[in-house]
Amino acid sequence: MLSFTEENYLKAIFKISEKEKKSASTNSLAKHLETTPASVTDMLKRLSEKELIHYERYRGVTLTTEGNRIATSLIRRHRLWEVFLVDKLRFDWEHVHDLAEELEHIYSEELISRLDAFLNYPKFDPHGDPIPNAEGRFTIRNQMPLSELSTGQTGQVLGVKEHSNAFLRYLNQIRVKPGTTIKIEERIDFDASLRIQVDNREHCTISYPVAQALMVKKI
Repeated sequence: MLSFTEENYLKAIFKISEKEKKSASTNSLAKHLETTPASVTDMLKRLSEKELIHYERYRGVTLTTEGNRIATSLIRRHRLWEVFLVDKLRFDWEHVHDLAEELEHIYSEELISRLDAFLNYPKFDPHGDPIPNAEGRFTIRNQMPLSELSTGQTGQVLGVKEHSNAFLRYLNQIRVKPGTTIKIEERIDFDASLRIQVDNREHCTISYPVAQALMVKKI
């Protein structure tokens, strides 16, 4: 059995490697986990001894096959719990991450299998992130940042790259969530902000970083 901290490290290594398309560095892990590089180094040595990671000092860290399996299982449980909390218990999407962080450490294959079936085998969580299936495979879909659409084009929101509470609350204020349609009405040259229309109703202006963080499919 692994400790919660060890599991969190494995999940962090998976996410950083996936995002940066390379091995996770000590500094990136320290920043992600809000701890010190020295503490990260100590934990990496422990995980290496358990053959869950490949670790060479100054060369970053990657997951072994077993480490990847554990990390993927954690992500699966986390995202299924988020779906349950939003769809069944009616939590707002900005309030479920911390709860799912606790629930993901409940290890029971039967529980997660039944939860998956109860939710009708969702492929994506409330933030649009893919949920790995029981074999650890993710569903990939074509999507792009809203910022890449041209003036006059419309996209449907599939998910978000930024998960902070402040960002999700802001999206609530402008009534943007997965499924929302957004039309680019004008691109402001000064700061690349966008004038948009949301669901053929509201008009507002969003910053370029917001547009970068909204993942859409062109319609």
